[in-house]
Order: sequence, then C-alpha cells, then structure tokens
Amino acid sequence: MVIKIVNEEMTTLMGSETTELVFQPGKAITVIMMCGLQGAGKTTTTAKLAGKMKLKGKKPLLAACDVYRPAAVEQLIVNGKKQEVDVFSMGTDHNPVEIAKDALAHAEKNGHNVVILDTAGRLHIDEGMMEELQKIKEAVEVHQTLLVVDAMTGQDAVNVAKEFDEKIGVTGIILSKMDGDTRGGAALSVKAVTGKPILYVGMGEKLSDLEQFYPDRMAGRILGMGDVLTLIDKVQANVDMDADQEREMAGRLKKGKLDFNDYLESMKQMRNLGGFANILKMMPGGSQLGDIESMIDEKQLAQIEAIVYSMTPQERSNPKLLNPSRKHRIAKGAGVNISVVNRFIKQFEQSQKMMKQMPGMLGGMGGRKGRKMRFPF
Repeated sequence: MVIKIVNEEMTTLMGSETTELVFQPGKAITVIMMCGLQGAGKTTTTAKLAGKMKLKGKKPLLAACDVYRPAAVEQLIVNGKKQEVDVFSMGTDHNPVEIAKDALAHAEKNGHNVVILDTAGRLHIDEGMMEELQKIKEAVEVHQTLLVVDAMTGQDAVNVAKEFDEKIGVTGIILSKMDGDTRGGAALSVKAVTGKPILYVGMGEKLSDLEQFYPDRMAGRILGMGDVLTLIDKVQANVDMDADQEREMAGRLKKGKLDFNDYLESMKQMRNLGGFANILKMMPGGSQLGDIESMIDEKQLAQIEAIVYSMTPQERSNPKLLNPSRKHRIAKGAGVNISVVNRFIKQFEQSQKMMKQMPGMLGGMGGRKGRKMRFPF
C-alpha cells in the first residue's frame, strides 16, 4: 500500500497524463526551438524528434543554428540524412538569427509544416547564450521551446531547467540519456520546479530511441518497479508478426512444440527490441540487477545461433532427428565442442517440457469447484 500511494503521488507530481506536442492548425508552419547545454545530446535529440514528426505525417525541416561547435552542423546533416529529413544549413559564417529566418522562408517555399531549430549549447549558462535565444524568438514566431536536459546530471538538471525557463520561457522538456544508471529523479524535480511538461525521454544512441514520456511508468522506474508497459509498446512496434502467426506460435507454445526455427525467430525479435539486456532492464527488479550488460554473454548467444544455423532445415523443424553423428557434424560446422551442442539441445528440451507443463499448472490453480484463477496477464 505504501508503494502504491507513493507511486500515485509521484505520478501526479510528474503530470498524471501524457502530454503531446501541439502543432499549428491547417497548413501553418509550427516552429520548434531546441535549447540546452552542450553535451546534453541536443543535436541528436533534434534529429530524433524530426523522425517522430515524420512518423506522425508531418514534413519537418531541421535548421542548423549552432554555428559555434565545429561538428554540430555536420552532425545534424548526417543525422538528417539517416532520418530522411531535410536539413537547412548556411554553414558557420552566418548569424543564428539570420539562419532561423531563412529556414522559415525555405520551409514556406518547399511545403514543410514543421521547422526545428537546433540552437547552440554552451558548457554553462551565460548571458550571451540567453540573449541569442531571445533574439531568435523575437525574429521568428516560436510556437514550442523545448529544453533538452541530461538526466544523468541529477539535481543540476533542475538548476538548468529553472534558469532556461526564467530567461526564455520553456514550453516542454525532453530528458536525454535515460538509458543510463539514473532512475529518473531529475524528471520529478524538473517538473516540480518548472511546472512544464516532460514530452519525451531519450533511451539510447540510436535515432529511433526517443520515447513518449509516461508519468506513471517513470514513477514505476524511480521506485524500481520495471517498465513493462514500455516493453509491451516496444514489442508491438518492433515485433514483425501478424495475429495469425501469434496464434499459431501460442498454440505451439502451449503444446511444447516449439522448434529451432522458433528459437531463431525469437533471437531476431530480441535484437529488434534492443537486445536481451535491454529487455531485462524493463522487467520488475531489472534495475536492481546492477550491470546487466556484463552479465549477458553476447558471444555465447552468437555461438548458440551458429549451432542452430549449422543444422539442416529438417533438423531445425524436428529436433528428434538429432542423433550423435548429426550433433558431431553440427558442432564441427559451428566451430564448437560437442559438449556445447549437447548442453544447448538438453536445455532446449527442458524448456519445451516446462512450457508444456505451464498451461496445466496454471489451470490447476483453481478453487474447490475447479474454477480457474483469473490472472492479471
């Protein structure tokens, strides 16, 4: 009950409901200004956000307004190409205010309906930085001012958010580097101090690793309850399987008839979800396991995959065909000792037996009248 109450209160503090970006109506251009300190991941987050906009049916234009950091313009151009999003650049010899104005004019001519301004960051907050942001806002009508905050900086993130909000007026927050060791206390503090909604969280280096911010899930993460709902969303978005295939696999799972082809498919889907370690982190108690990456032996997983690929299609479909001579051939093809092959096949058989028993075990947990228990999954 204590955890439940604390969880509910933390969810309320962080905004209770998910907040979406607001766009201008009709064909009007929405201008989004990105700001934040250098090293917070602002330029990468800008490209990630453009990708999100594109998925929502928008036609975004990235504007390279960071003329101080030598690699910033090039980084935005490279990431823009990866996201298949247009980038407006005038190099590093022009004033950021001019670049912002010309980017808007370019967007009007070329049918873009979202312009995202990647402004300069500094190693610390200074007057010159704030003045430049204010001048951009005076020259161009900015509809959304988004602050990118490094979640790893902890309470320093609060001071940064407060300063930016007071000087230029922030409309929303994006927390970067949430895939690290931090549980997300910064999310709680930033929302409480600024009163501004957290829109997205950066969950990795890939340009697709930008996720909607859900206050209830963040509360669960802070309390170490895992992030199962986000895992479910990831599965739905990344697992390439239709309803018929799901039903077919569920049927085979119940009967304990999964074969090595199913194993290969599960390995592929696991990679789509960011790997085994990434999945474990989202499970309840995952955050308490410590350095999960060091616990997962990726070489061993690759070795097992090589064993399966060394089997013939018939052997993958029917594991009962695997006699000693076939196992020796598979071991030779995978470049492993026969004992590794035997151990893997034995573990696979044990898993099949366990899966076969599970439906019966769950069904047998009913009351005296034989009614099945209702489970929340």
